[in-house]
Amino acid sequence: MTEIRAELEGRTLKITNLDKVLYPVTGTTKAEVLDYYLRIAPVLLPHLADRAVTRIRWPHGVGGESFFEKNRPAGAPRWMRTAKVPTTGSRTVEGKAGELVFPIVDGAPALAYLVNLASLELHVHQWWVDDDGEVQPPNRLVIDLDPGPEIGLMQCAEVALLVRDALAGHDLDSWPVTSGSKGLHLYAPLDGSLSSDDASDLAREVAEALQSSHPKLVTATMTKARRHGKVFLDWSQNAGSKTTVSPYSLRGTERPWVATPRTWAEIEAGADDEFGLEQCTFTEVLDRVAEHGDLFGIA
Repeated sequence: MTEIRAELEGRTLKITNLDKVLYPVTGTTKAEVLDYYLRIAPVLLPHLADRAVTRIRWPHGVGGESFFEKNRPAGAPRWMRTAKVPTTGSRTVEGKAGELVFPIVDGAPALAYLVNLASLELHVHQWWVDDDGEVQPPNRLVIDLDPGPEIGLMQCAEVALLVRDALAGHDLDSWPVTSGSKGLHLYAPLDGSLSSDDASDLAREVAEALQSSHPKLVTATMTKARRHGKVFLDWSQNAGSKTTVSPYSLRGTERPWVATPRTWAEIEAGADDEFGLEQCTFTEVLDRVAEHGDLFGIA
């Protein structure tokens, strides 16, 4: 195992196996993945700030086995900020029942530490924690647009415009993100007056209203058999226990796609053209940020 020690913002990190291929189809190595995350950090970190981070790790690269990791990794440095979150049926690295100890990614060193563990995907809750580690109400709402069989991003874009208008009816602006997998995520800022359950109820209300008004295109039903030829509006990711991949996170897909903030003009174009909207690779995202800055307007 190759190993180097690197200094980053005053922290010493042990980095291993930089030549390891994590995306076999494209030959993308851990060095390239780490380079992406450090270069994208200025726009990524504000969207991870004060949020518990769940990781999906691919130790042997995509195509190999992967696993979710919620607790702070064993052997994590003492300087890594954490948040202790009560839960049921879980056990922390310290062995205490009913509590999870999540890492908080508050800077490039913490980000690099997790990426070195082949944490390709970074998922966060919609709630956040304050400086004392106390869980605060969600400050954003998310609806996941998941295309069923035989449809794709064009139909997701069409439905996204419907969701945008429905959220506007609740006095909520929204920001679109192509998920880096199959569909789209739509986010709307919240003022902190809603609980996670309240946010779930609101998202469900929007989803079921659109299912009623556009039954041939939209479903709000979890049953996979009912998603054929439709876009599933997953409102459930607002639950306190659920997470959504962060904007600018890589995905553990065949190619190094990224959850990419988009403009509404791009979504409108994608709704009119089958080839007008595609998922973005990490190199394309770096170019987009260099040209446009951060298009995701919710910190």
